[in-house]
Formats: sequence, structure tokens, C-alpha cells
Amino acid sequence: MGTWTLLVLLLGPVGALTPHSGYCIGKGCFAWFRVPSDFRTAQSHCQDLGGHLMTVRTSVSNDVLSVLVGNVTGSFWIGLHRPSGCPEPAAKLSGFQWVTADSESDFRNWLQNFTSSCSVERCVSVNGQDGFRWRPTRCGRSTAGFLCEFGSTEQCQAQAVGPGESVSYMIPYGFRVDDLPMVPLGSTATRFPSGTRSICSSAGWLPAPWSCEISVGGCEYRCAPGPDNDPVCVCPPGRTINPGNKVSCESSGLGDPCAERRCQQICFMDGACGCEHGFRLAEDGTSCCPGENFMCVGFTSRRGLCVDRDECVSAPCEHECVNTPGSYRCLCYEGYVVDKASPDRCKLFCGKDECPAVCDPNDGRQCYCPEGYVAEERPDGTFCLEIDECAFSYCDQGCVNTFGGYVCSCDPGFKLVEEYRCVKTDEEGPEEGAPTPDPTSLNEEPDPTHRPSAITPGGLVGIIVCVVVLITLLVFAAHLGLRQRGRKSSSLDLNNIPTPTCEQSLNINISSAF
Repeated sequence: MGTWTLLVLLLGPVGALTPHSGYCIGKGCFAWFRVPSDFRTAQSHCQDLGGHLMTVRTSVSNDVLSVLVGNVTGSFWIGLHRPSGCPEPAAKLSGFQWVTADSESDFRNWLQNFTSSCSVERCVSVNGQDGFRWRPTRCGRSTAGFLCEFGSTEQCQAQAVGPGESVSYMIPYGFRVDDLPMVPLGSTATRFPSGTRSICSSAGWLPAPWSCEISVGGCEYRCAPGPDNDPVCVCPPGRTINPGNKVSCESSGLGDPCAERRCQQICFMDGACGCEHGFRLAEDGTSCCPGENFMCVGFTSRRGLCVDRDECVSAPCEHECVNTPGSYRCLCYEGYVVDKASPDRCKLFCGKDECPAVCDPNDGRQCYCPEGYVAEERPDGTFCLEIDECAFSYCDQGCVNTFGGYVCSCDPGFKLVEEYRCVKTDEEGPEEGAPTPDPTSLNEEPDPTHRPSAITPGGLVGIIVCVVVLITLLVFAAHLGLRQRGRKSSSLDLNNIPTPTCEQSLNINISSAF
């Protein structure tokens, strides 16, 4: 694998998330992201950056976790989960495993009251209030963020610094550190006060400007192929490249040589015109046309032009697909919304107090409801009824029921932690950033204060059984009352009164009870 190919892989995709902070030790780097996500989405974000959710196999990695989020409120995903089935009490990690598909660990940090069971809490989160102990959590729940882990097989030794100098390193996973003995491949170093830059490659530290395709060649403004096709840094009109570091821009102090040239794309500090990567300078010396390395992204190249490609032809969406310039967008049928965890898929959606259930056309007994709804069978079909979770007192203080879930809030002088508990604070005003939720805001994913319904099918069956037993007792009591009243008011011989049939008795008792 070539040096630049390896660097491109390490730098990750364009538009990836930026972590709030990070830490590197040995050959591993760790970063935390304050991005509300469910477990699957968090793992996907880490994979996009070339890593995975953090594994906490040793006390050292647990100390790193404390350094990263020790002063942060909220819960964060780590890379521990139970893939399927019921765990065995004697199994490693109580039947859970790391996202790396193994259970090897020299460290265990479960909550004291944790017991291995077939519960729906199959993923693990941590928070400072628990001392970062491993808390089994519903995988679909949205936490305050997550922690990623990255491994580096190749590294560069930190650069030596002289008196009055310092070096800052930008790690390829999106965070900056200032003091490391070794840095992973793809890290960039900026030396102060000179401002010179270099990048860690398989061949060691390479000075800027390097390839324009990687971190803009290390240039402050733009990178472009020079007259000899070597990468050079360019600056906006009125500014010129610093001759000492060759990457930063400074005021030229002279007339702008590019003002009269009217270059189509790039103008060098001597007034010569140039073109972006993939284009070449035309014969007029100012305009640009597609070159040999011209490439269209999201489009099809035709006669030197980029023509939109219809991605919907390959049916990438579960329901409907709408082609857009250079891309596409997925839509869902009525009764569904796009699943933000997988934008190409759709999930059931109601948005009202009740909706008809979605049933298998070949088996009417197999019916499905959105999350936060319960199925009810009626003579005219099966319907999904919205559950009022606030009636179960899940919140310490304020609770607002929403379609498919609920949102907790706190009184003035309290703040919300763990998405449902209210803790006393020194503040007198209402909690900042916690407006009263709007139950009609239905197309947004649950935020960190939105908890899914906790009613299980077993709990629903228990409620139904209790109601049936209660009605039976009422009918029996009414029946006894009728018989006693009959003895007092009638002078007939009871032995001559015909005994009512079971059906007649049932009709009398029910009508009396109501």
C-alpha cells in the first residue's frame, strides 16, 4: 500500500464528526463525541473514522475514560453489548462481548446490582454519576454521546524542539494534542513560532506542502499543482505565501499582480495562472479545462462535463427514492418515517393517539405497532394505542407525554441527570436549554431526555389478567346479593323455584353488577 493511499484511509471520510477531545497512549487513541446517538449509530460514526466504540479491557483504559469524560454530565456508549440470546452466568463478561467480537478483558466494572438476565438492556453505557460503572442499557436509547477507540500500527516519533519552540500535533481522528512521545500515521505537526508544517507518513515526517488531496497539502488557504506539477500553496488576492514556512499567507505590501490577470481558478504570487486538481491550463493562459486526471464525484463524465447520475436506478432505498443533483434522497410510504440511524430504511410511525396496526396480509394475527404503542384487538381489526408513560411516574418531577415516548423536566433550582432524575442546584431560574417539549414534533429523533416506553408485553398481560379477576369478583358479589335479597322478600318455597341456567345466571349477574 502506497504512502498516500494509507494516509487517505487514516484521514477518514469528508464531513466526519469532530470529537470534543481525545487522548493517545501507546499505540491507541481515544476520543469522545457529545453527539446524541443510539448504540448502532454511535458504532457507525466510530467506524466512519476508522475505529470502533471504546473497549475498556484494563484499568488503564478505564483511567483514560475518566480523563476524557470525568467532568461531563450524561451517559456515553462504550463498545460492550450482548449480540443475542440469553447470557450464561458463568460466561466471560456475563455473556456480553466487545464490538471487536471477543470477550477478552482484564477488567470488569459492572454496577453492583447488575444480574445477568434476558432483559432488553443489551448494550452498555457509562456516566460519572455511577463512577463510570458498566450500566446495561437499551440499545435503541439515545445517550448524550459515545467514546471511540483507534489503533495505529505505524507511528512517528515526536519532533524535537529547541529553546523557545513548541510543536502542536493534529491527530487524524480530529483532535489536537501538544505533548506526545509518538504520534499515529497521518498526524500533522505545526511548529511555532515559525509556522512550518509536516505530516507523519510511512517514510517519516514530510514537509508541507505535500499532496493537495490530503489536508489541503498543509496550506493555510489553498493547495494547487505548481508549474512543474509539484504541490504549492496559494493565497487569496492581496496576500502572498510566507517564504519561511511556505504554507501561511501574509500581506504582500505590493500591488496585486493577479488583479489584471483575471485567472479563472488560481493565480500564483508572480501573476501566473493555474488550475485546480484535475484541470489543466488552456491555451489562453487564464481559463481551465478538464485534464487527464479529471474525475466527477456523484456525476458521470461526458465530453469533459459532469452529468448527473441517477442513483435511484440501483434501488438504494427501502421505500421510495428521489434523485437529486449528485446524490439521492430516500422517502417513506404513509405511516412510516425515515430511520435516522439508517437513512435508507423506514420505521413505523403514528403521530396520533391511535392508529390501525400494520398486519401481515397472510396472517392477520401477526400485527405490529410503532414503539411506544400497544396493540388492541377490536371487532373491526387491531389498533395501536399510544401509551401515557407519564402515568407510571418514570420522571422525578415534570413529565410530558409524547407520541411514542415521553420527556422529563425539572423544577427551577434543579437540573436533569440520567434523563429522568432531578438534582438540586444553586441556580434559581429554570433549567437552561430545556424548553417545554412539543408533542407534535414527531419527525425528530428522541433527544437525550427522551426515554422509550418501558411497558413490556408481559406487563400488559398482567394488567389484563388483573382486570378479568376483578370483574369476576364483582359478578360473584352481585350474585350473592341477589340471592340474599330473594330469601328476605319471598314467601315462596325455595325448593320449588326453578334453578336458572348458567347462561341466565350470567346475564342476571352482569346486569346487576352494572
